[in-house]
Amino acid sequence: MLLHIPGLFDHGEVVRIREALQQTEWADGKITAGFQSAKAKRNLQLPEGHPLALEIGAAIQERLWLNPLFMSAALPHKIFPPLFNCYREGGSFDFHIDNAVRQPPRGAERLRTDISSTLFFSDPDDYDGGELEIQDTFGVRQIKLPAGDMLVYPATSLHRINPVTRGARYASFFWTQSLVREDSQRTLLFEMDTAIQQLTRDVPDHPSLIQLTGTYHNLLRRWVEV
Repeated sequence: MLLHIPGLFDHGEVVRIREALQQTEWADGKITAGFQSAKAKRNLQLPEGHPLALEIGAAIQERLWLNPLFMSAALPHKIFPPLFNCYREGGSFDFHIDNAVRQPPRGAERLRTDISSTLFFSDPDDYDGGELEIQDTFGVRQIKLPAGDMLVYPATSLHRINPVTRGARYASFFWTQSLVREDSQRTLLFEMDTAIQQLTRDVPDHPSLIQLTGTYHNLLRRWVEV
């Protein structure tokens, strides 16, 4: 499942975050890449313990746990502390698949990377190139979202960042370990939950809603890992 989540941060918040990112010092992005990925990665990144990364990352996580669309689609169990990257002119990241397991800093429990997320802090007009290109069962997609919007997609996907030819692309990226490991099962649960919510608005007293909601929870109970 590939999902666009709009407006995680509003315009004023995005402007303040982007200004802070523009004014800070960046490191070589290879520091967090695996062996194969490091050969393909040409970007800048904030170190994981950077005060700005910790501050904005905490705000992102707070928003995620309160976002109904993310909660329904991702069914999050653990969220990796958000990281931050910058692609300037000539920056790119060739095709790769994210590592299956990540170790958060400061001795936290490892997590399985079921879901990848990219939160954009630059608007599409701010830079040329820099599309997030994803290949998966849904085909090939090239994506540039408005600043403040987020893309959620399976971490099993082959993906790349196309070369930036003008401007700068600022973003946050992170992984989620879901309560439900398989993307196909998460997709089915998300579609059911969306339908239940719509029916609740349209026909709130329909007796079948109780049965359908029960089926959703029984499927979740069958597939969940805690």
